[in-house]
Amino acid sequence: MGVATMAGRIAGSNSKPFRMNRTRILVTGGAGFVGSNIAMALKRDLDGVEVVAFDNLKRRGSELTLGRLRAGGVSFEHGDVRCAEDLGALGPADLVIECSAEPSVHAGYDGNPSYVVNTNLLGTVNCLEYARRHGADMVFLSTSRVYPIAALRAIPLEEQGDRLVVPPGAAGPGWSEAGIGTDFPLSGSRSIYGATKLASELLIEEYRALYGLKIAINRCGVLTGPWQMGKVDQGVIVLWMARHVFGGPLGYMGFGGHGRQVRDILHVDDLYDLVRLQMADPDGFSQGVFNVGGGPGVSVSLRELTGHCRRISGGQVVLGSDPETRDADVPYYVTDNAAITRACGWAPRRSVEIVLGDIHAWLLENRAMLAPMFA
Repeated sequence: MGVATMAGRIAGSNSKPFRMNRTRILVTGGAGFVGSNIAMALKRDLDGVEVVAFDNLKRRGSELTLGRLRAGGVSFEHGDVRCAEDLGALGPADLVIECSAEPSVHAGYDGNPSYVVNTNLLGTVNCLEYARRHGADMVFLSTSRVYPIAALRAIPLEEQGDRLVVPPGAAGPGWSEAGIGTDFPLSGSRSIYGATKLASELLIEEYRALYGLKIAINRCGVLTGPWQMGKVDQGVIVLWMARHVFGGPLGYMGFGGHGRQVRDILHVDDLYDLVRLQMADPDGFSQGVFNVGGGPGVSVSLRELTGHCRRISGGQVVLGSDPETRDADVPYYVTDNAAITRACGWAPRRSVEIVLGDIHAWLLENRAMLAPMFA
């Protein structure tokens, strides 16, 4: 097995020159949106490295990814992170990129939390044990939904055009106009999904301390881009554009039904740029956690998102309105990237327009395959 070496700078970033030696990389959740994009990019960029995508193929559309992985030279192994034996059968790797998850913040609200708990928490335990046995480094994808719902809803906001904003000069513990920082208070309910990710972070801290594992933790905001099979509760950015391309209804849900709630969005390729830096310097990222997202400059309200999609696609949709707010929804979340930028110079490079343009191009290029998925 060859050793992959990679040196240079990430184009367009302020990252330091780096050199990296890897032989075999395991991407869990590797047929999902984030995992498949990262696996494909790693195989493209690293000569002589084996990249293995591991996935249970449960999520709708994941089976469409298998051909892409195969064409890109990525090995695929079918299995489930809930099953330690499945992971044990894979053989050793020297890096794990943990992308597996039940990603819906509304998971468990139907009264059945077992799948989200077992996938997101037991799955983390099994991945940690795999890394411990093989001495592998890890990059763990956590979520901004570790922050409590009530505390996020308590941030003062005001209307400014088609969006909600933090008033100029306003600030509190862990929040400001720059966004939400990692020092935001963690006391309170955050959804079953968010709780499983926070519990996973705590376990990672113990594995770092007890076993010396080098693990980076990224609390990601809204991730999006091509090959995300979006739906209402996860992947709404892609869904919004798909409705403008293929037709179908959309609606502003919650907080009065006006569509002014705001999220920052992060192109999966921007996340990949960060993962490359973390792979190259596992010691430098193996303490604490990092918030990772589009930040204030790559944020959008639903009303603004509608305008962008109309301009890019030329399509129109019928927009409904439901004023009732669902249990886990928050009116505003924007990432403060200051800590990760200080650590390595990383910052998102792709604007809202670029993100949506990439999604639109992907939908058009794969219309025959994707139209039934978004029907």
